[in-house]
Amino acid sequence: MKHKLSKISLAVLSATAINVSTPVLAQDNARAEEAVEVIQVSGIRGSLTSALNEKRSSMNLVEVINAEDIGKLPDQNLAEVLENITGVQITRTAGVGTGVQIRGSNSNNVLINGVETVGAGTGRGGISFEDVSASIIAGLEVTKAPEAKTIEGSVGGTVNLRTIRPLELDERLISVRVQGEDSSLTTDGVQPRFSGAFGDNWENDNGKFGFVFSGSITSQEATSFRPRVDRDGSLVENCNATVVRGGNEEALTSRPVCQDFDFLGIQFLNQELENFEYDTKNISTSFEYAPNDNTKFFFDVVLTDQERRQDSTRVQGSGVSSVLNQNLPTQFETVNFGSLDGVELGSIQAAVRGVIEPDLAKDDDDPNLRFNSDTGARLTDTQLFRLGGEWQGEKLKASFEISSTSSETTNPNLSTQLNFINPNAPLDGLDADGNITSSTSNDNSVPFIYDLTGGALTFGINFDSPFAPTVEQLLDPANVVLDQVDLGRNSTENGLDALRTDFTYYIDDSFVTSVDFGYRYSKRESTFNQISDRIGGFSKMVDSPSGSLFSELLVAGPSNFGDADGRELALRNFLIVNPDLSFSNPDYVLETLEAALIAHDSSPDLANLAPSSTAFFNIEEATHALYAQANFEFENIQGNFGLRHIKTNVDSTGNTVTSDGVQQNTVSGDYSYTLPRINIVATPHDDVQLRLGWGQDIRRPNFSDLNTSVSFASNVNSSVEIGNPGLQPQEITTLDLSAEWYFDEAAVVSIGFFDKEITNLFVTNLESAALDGNGFRSSDPACVGGGYFNPVAEGDDFLAPIGTRGICVDFETKVNDPAKTTQTGIEMAVQYDLSSFEDDLGWASGFGFIANYTIQEYKGGSLENKAPKRGIDIFNAINGVYNDADFVDVTAVQGLLDFSENAYNLTAYYEKYGISARVRYTWREAFRTDDTAAGATRNSTLGFPVVTHDRGQVNASINYQYSEQLNFGVEAVNLTEEGVTQSCVNEGALLCFQGLADRRITFGANYKF
Repeated sequence: MKHKLSKISLAVLSATAINVSTPVLAQDNARAEEAVEVIQVSGIRGSLTSALNEKRSSMNLVEVINAEDIGKLPDQNLAEVLENITGVQITRTAGVGTGVQIRGSNSNNVLINGVETVGAGTGRGGISFEDVSASIIAGLEVTKAPEAKTIEGSVGGTVNLRTIRPLELDERLISVRVQGEDSSLTTDGVQPRFSGAFGDNWENDNGKFGFVFSGSITSQEATSFRPRVDRDGSLVENCNATVVRGGNEEALTSRPVCQDFDFLGIQFLNQELENFEYDTKNISTSFEYAPNDNTKFFFDVVLTDQERRQDSTRVQGSGVSSVLNQNLPTQFETVNFGSLDGVELGSIQAAVRGVIEPDLAKDDDDPNLRFNSDTGARLTDTQLFRLGGEWQGEKLKASFEISSTSSETTNPNLSTQLNFINPNAPLDGLDADGNITSSTSNDNSVPFIYDLTGGALTFGINFDSPFAPTVEQLLDPANVVLDQVDLGRNSTENGLDALRTDFTYYIDDSFVTSVDFGYRYSKRESTFNQISDRIGGFSKMVDSPSGSLFSELLVAGPSNFGDADGRELALRNFLIVNPDLSFSNPDYVLETLEAALIAHDSSPDLANLAPSSTAFFNIEEATHALYAQANFEFENIQGNFGLRHIKTNVDSTGNTVTSDGVQQNTVSGDYSYTLPRINIVATPHDDVQLRLGWGQDIRRPNFSDLNTSVSFASNVNSSVEIGNPGLQPQEITTLDLSAEWYFDEAAVVSIGFFDKEITNLFVTNLESAALDGNGFRSSDPACVGGGYFNPVAEGDDFLAPIGTRGICVDFETKVNDPAKTTQTGIEMAVQYDLSSFEDDLGWASGFGFIANYTIQEYKGGSLENKAPKRGIDIFNAINGVYNDADFVDVTAVQGLLDFSENAYNLTAYYEKYGISARVRYTWREAFRTDDTAAGATRNSTLGFPVVTHDRGQVNASINYQYSEQLNFGVEAVNLTEEGVTQSCVNEGALLCFQGLADRRITFGANYKF
């Protein structure tokens, strides 16, 4: 049974044209075209077959995914499309794929039609996958083993997104797709998606012309619930322990609930609803002109407009640790922290059930209740222009290309924190008549109850307590006060202009069949401006206006926190500043809040939104790259070998604040590398290929890691991030060995081994601020004991006294690890379908399957994480050490974040009688990460990255071809609503965070004219 090539398959195959990174050699074009002529293609099987053909024809190791039809890649999200590839895992934000790890690395390049892209932030990876709709992409490829012509800058691999090439269409293309997406945890209903494409080519006396336009408008809402329980600073030593801090022995009476064993209580409670709303607009258009068979010109434009709005809430039980020693848990569990770097950390008892009752004699305003509304956005406009041409002579092929990519991003933010004033608990600092004074705190005590059993972090208000507020009181505007307002409009501008020329010279009668050589010049720039302000952080009632003065802004917060897992215990009744209004009309919200401040206090703290003098930076890079590559063929062996030489000049400009004012300083530097690369393909049998790839690459630091400016936050718990202009690029040496057996038309079995050696690995170095004998941080700007002086940090009564402004805080900076690291792995894949057994199996011949498995390990490195003050006491107590003068540090080599040692994909599909269905199960093993709930720092996680537990997810889709023009389909993401579980220190140790994700269903129709 034969099928003609579909429009999309033809267009995808043509993407191997000039400057697209699919490395099919010119002399192999005839062989590739001959193979194309016999491919049977339609739908899932057709896309798999054409992708295998491209992989098989390449002279280096690439993985390819092609669209099944116009705008129809296997998944709606490009990160999830990439997850189908062996060796690729992804991370998600509120269930939406946003991060991609190739062979365990986040450091990858993203290209569009071979053009290097820029991202929305200050990183290096390129355009964000959530900013590009899969509906405008015709195919994509991942280059794992680079050639000399491949643009440098990737550790794991280079991702190239390919759009439709108009001159390869065999007939006019008109297609429209209408869809809707519904999320199980959102409350805004079905979100619409529209996409369409038009393409045609024509020929006259002047040559052949082609034009393609595709576009999409996508709305999406994604929600997850992320409860968090902190245990740092929660140690209660046993009654027989002699506890000494700063040379002073603590009285046994300071811990009245002590037992004959050490235990961990509760330090902080945080219930976060993470909600993101995406409005994405994409346009891709290409014009091609071929005046004759040997010459072609092209012009590509890709435009994206992304509005990613955050509408999240956090309900916090704060100040809980103030009554740590006054509340005895009712149930404990044994927590085994496992080992770090071969050192057993031991076990300790930890609270899992209990209540947290106020103790007015110990603390007259804690624990307290806070309501946060995090309303921010990322507004990004990205533009890509590509103009070039190619000419093919008898012995010489020449091409040129100029490209420009840019992005402009603003981050509007209007986030608020309200403190709940419990009518059933007293305020502190009142005068003799019970009136508020200047010392009265703007919070007071609220009782809590928690149940952390069964692998769930559940907590809420203890309504059985005499201090408990009623539901009506929780929702009364008169019972909340404004504590702080965070305003911002940060801006980031990125640009990358490039010019490249490429040549191929063909050689007859030689095992070297051709020589490729070329030059690329690129100029890249990144500029960041922090524009922000904070109103308040008041701490006192005299400064904090009552919610009754801005009640028109207040709405009840989300109450569906139990929808994900059926939990009954949750914080459901609370008020927040209307997030929809904060986003749609921020000026009105700010005016109303400032009017409330003025009504409450005639000289209040008002907004002063201005650029930060310390956080600005501008970094410019200019790179010259030359390459030469020899392509060879001898009997059944083909391949290429070559060199890529690069030289980069860097200018980093930032502001430094001195006693004389703000001074702008520029630090300049340069570096050069010569990168050898070789790829060999042996064909011992017509259906078998053996590959070897070896090469070197570099990865430049992110711009934010190079900047010389500093950004400060008023939260004393927030660490300061300091750039390091002395960072050197990572150097990567990669070896690939693989074997592929193409035993049928759409079938393959492959196995591969890779080894990566990395020097100058980027790692985060954390320096903690010292604590004095009272447990407070220093306010001395010299920060003699460690840390970094933050002039705007404010005391919180735990790390510094209330009223203190200017405090030594922790700081983080990126450094190069001087030790070499290695990543080794094995990738296995199999693909097969039953279509050749149609006569024997009938309807069952429509089944097929795909499976892949990756196993990898990471070794080496020398820089270490270290447990901070509020973690080291726990690990020493386990070993019976209670005097901080005798504490032994607990450290661990940082390792690679977001790195899973094992991962696999299993896909089953069916395609026959107009039905096209697919089910994919994806699983990845536990990995360490800094992606935690509510921006928790490593101080909250005992000094180490958290461990995300093993996780699997099921995605499924079914489409029905009603007629030649009309297709209906339904797709499901996270069909079983699998969540995320995160533990501190090691998997299965101390449960710290959860992520309860939604299920998203997309349904719609596609019509082709």
